[in-house]
Amino acid sequence: MSCSFGSKIKLTIFGQSHSQAIGCVLDGIPAGIKLDSDRIEAFMARRAPGKNAMSTARAEADKPRIISGVVDGVTCGAPICAIIENSDTRSGDYEKLRILPRPAHSDFAAYMKHNGFNDIRGGGNFSGRMTAPLCFAGAVCTQILESKGIHIGAHIASIGLIDDERFDPVNTEKEHLDSIKAKALPVISDEKGKMMASSVSDARADGDSLGGTVECIVIGLPAGIGDPIFDGMENKISAAVFGIPAVKGIEFGSGFEGSKLKGSENNDAFYSDNEKIKTKTNNHGGILGGITSGMPVIFRCAFKPTPSIAKEQKTVNLATGENETLSVGGRHDPCIVQRAVPCVEAAAAIAIADFII
Repeated sequence: MSCSFGSKIKLTIFGQSHSQAIGCVLDGIPAGIKLDSDRIEAFMARRAPGKNAMSTARAEADKPRIISGVVDGVTCGAPICAIIENSDTRSGDYEKLRILPRPAHSDFAAYMKHNGFNDIRGGGNFSGRMTAPLCFAGAVCTQILESKGIHIGAHIASIGLIDDERFDPVNTEKEHLDSIKAKALPVISDEKGKMMASSVSDARADGDSLGGTVECIVIGLPAGIGDPIFDGMENKISAAVFGIPAVKGIEFGSGFEGSKLKGSENNDAFYSDNEKIKTKTNNHGGILGGITSGMPVIFRCAFKPTPSIAKEQKTVNLATGENETLSVGGRHDPCIVQRAVPCVEAAAAIAIADFII
């Protein structure tokens, strides 16, 4: 199923942006794990809409209601099912999009696949709203990983043409990750964050939107986890990350820039540190042959600009076949990158937990 992921841990996400509720079923979580509900809600709050001018005005509490799999705060071995109610919907804003597909959006492809019966309201199950249950599952998996000394953090690497500083791919500490998560705008450089916010504000005022990138790092992963060929660590993380709407690319370690280097420049020299083998640099991004090396796993993913913009765009009327113009109204993020940061962390946590459990 396209809405399911994982093997040892099986995640299935259900619902649509404007359905009564959205949610997920997380199967394979062992019994006896105590979950901190406050931390789960805090994780999800980082993704929630309506918090500032950089996000949509849609206001949703995004408070999950666990209906199975947890008893008195402890997992019982049954599948964990959680639902998140949708309350602040304006379905009428989307009526014209049934026949006027938004450029760069899933509208047209979904119309063709489902013969026009796709749920257009809020983007249906193609909406970024579906990352709320992803974040619930990621918050659960994050707590399991942290109990094993594995920590995940991310930040906005860029918005438009403005770049943040990068994580130290060799020596990033948990405290640094925690400090970024506590910020209203998850960046390393607050000065760059202000510039990003200003750029998003300018784009919104012009009826436009911006894209960007998110950088994620995983520390504490021991060497030897993963598999070659189709079940590598990169493969699993990539598959989960591409479950986030608007992701258009991913790279690990030196990524595409590394392709411009010589082997002598891109290779990471091994050395022994108190009988533990490490590398001086981390161009390989913590993964060799699909298997973790013991160095931090680090990757970056690219998000396209929000397709729903007020500027006039050219489209085709699906009912008449005539060329038309479209200006999208309603409530939409002028840039989704800020809210995507915890989603990327969640995707990584789910993929890694699928190896660890």
